[in-house]
Amino acid sequence: MSSAPAPALRLEGLERRLGQRSILAGIDLRVEPGECVALLGPSGCGKSTILRLIAGLDQPDGGRILLGERDITALPARRRQVAMVFQSYALYPHLSVARNLSLGMELRGVSRQQRQLEIARVLAMLQLEDQSQRRPADLSGGQRQRVALARALLRQPRVFLLDEPMSNLDAQLREELRPQLRTILCGSQAPVVYVTHDQQEAMGIADRIAVLQQGRLQQCGTPQELYGTPANVAVARFIGRPQINLLPMQHGLLVGIRPEHLYPVTEGGLPVQVLSREWHGASQQLTLSSPHGELRWTCDGSQPIASTLQLGWDRRHEHRFQQASGLRC
Repeated sequence: MSSAPAPALRLEGLERRLGQRSILAGIDLRVEPGECVALLGPSGCGKSTILRLIAGLDQPDGGRILLGERDITALPARRRQVAMVFQSYALYPHLSVARNLSLGMELRGVSRQQRQLEIARVLAMLQLEDQSQRRPADLSGGQRQRVALARALLRQPRVFLLDEPMSNLDAQLREELRPQLRTILCGSQAPVVYVTHDQQEAMGIADRIAVLQQGRLQQCGTPQELYGTPANVAVARFIGRPQINLLPMQHGLLVGIRPEHLYPVTEGGLPVQVLSREWHGASQQLTLSSPHGELRWTCDGSQPIASTLQLGWDRRHEHRFQQASGLRC
């Protein structure tokens, strides 16, 4: 949004500890100008901690944060030119949408005419032109979230940080807002770091996804790379719904098969029994018992399924992992 070239954001060996407990362990990550990288992982994996360190709200116990060639690790939060969007919106309830948006610009000394022009531009971009005089309580959840995004855009930041911005919205509204949010973020040249625990949201919005577990970066890549070639069992389990099937084999090997890659065979397959079935319209998801434990199978919704059958798969779709380390073979 700024006329100056946007710098890349780099995290180098970032560490954070709480007493003797390691919250983050040696995080290395680069976010290019105009790129959106999602931090994805279960609760407590360190996602929001990374955002707070980038924003300057907390200080790391090791490592560096660089914006372009500038080390901002020790820089106060107010001087980092970072815009952060929270899940709670953090809007002033007694002020109109227009006043919520203009207040920060007033504090930065932006002229009244320029404020009006910028606010009108951002409200039009987010389809909020008719809401400028309404208060947050009079808006829907989706509208409030867009106002919070508008405020971040008006700061013309060098980095965008979004912390689970759609977690308070219902599933249908999240699905409707996802492409809008993607368009908005793509319109900025600033690096974007987007925290979520929802893999569908991450895959729909981010250029790349960084999967975290217990404070460690497991893998960073495009959604296609993470799904097609997971680096380890942790990533394979976390990416993809229904969850990947992991079958223990001889010689300390785990073989992973995605539920959609299973198919019925007449002989020589894995014997299974149907335990439960969920119909999803065009597809159905079945939970099966097998000699290897429970399996998940996704198939055509109109396909009749016997209560007992045999399943096979193409070996080209196998994901092989070392059972001891969990690493991809």
